[in-house]
Amino acid sequence: MGSPAGHRARSAGADRRSAGTGRLHPIRPEVTVGHAVGDVLGLAAGVAVSPLPIVAIILVLATPRGRLNGLLFALGWILGLAALGTIMLAVGGSGGASGHKQPATWVGALKLVLGLLLALLGARQWRHRPTDPSQAQLPKWMAAIDRFTPPKTLGLGVALSAANAKNAPLTLAAGASISAAGIPVAQQAGTLAVFVLVASVGVLAPLAVYLFMGQRAQRVLGNWRNWAAQHNAAVMAVLSFVLGLKLLGDGISILAS
Repeated sequence: MGSPAGHRARSAGADRRSAGTGRLHPIRPEVTVGHAVGDVLGLAAGVAVSPLPIVAIILVLATPRGRLNGLLFALGWILGLAALGTIMLAVGGSGGASGHKQPATWVGALKLVLGLLLALLGARQWRHRPTDPSQAQLPKWMAAIDRFTPPKTLGLGVALSAANAKNAPLTLAAGASISAAGIPVAQQAGTLAVFVLVASVGVLAPLAVYLFMGQRAQRVLGNWRNWAAQHNAAVMAVLSFVLGLKLLGDGISILAS
């Protein structure tokens, strides 16, 4: 009869084999909520740096009901990200992790598709960016922001977060990453909350300046608005392309493992 130590060693070796194949797989260290948060912070930063929504909230803050409208816009932004991330978690659940605590195949396929879409979007935006930043034009609907009702302002925040061509893929990818971590539901919700908070820094910063800087806020926000409007296309192009390549790499790595 073998020793207990030898029995444990044989059991550990067996755990490294795929059922029915006999192939060895590396055992993934136990994933914690800290690992899950680390996986989505880069994606959250990519969402936070969104020049057009930043311009939008600055214009909202310049309306007669700037305080109320600004709060509603920020709330809509947060709700949009949270809803999209929650939908992804509801679809993936804890099924984003395989039996070996590796991301499931569908997570790799999703990241591959999202990465390809973002890379193509970035390339297209770079190709069509204004050669002279000072000639950049804002969307025509922004001229009507001062006439938006509070519900419409709330809806604008939702649309610019959850329906944005850059932010929506990044939020879906973050949800897939959280699902792939294989952590409990409560920790998934906490990780999504961290993602949403970090991803909201870009629109919350102008709101904080407006609320706490008094008379100086107008000058500061005016400078931010001008810079964001002029460089929106270039920033969006670079971020979309770089983060798209990252997701492509992540997807390929998962599918090849």
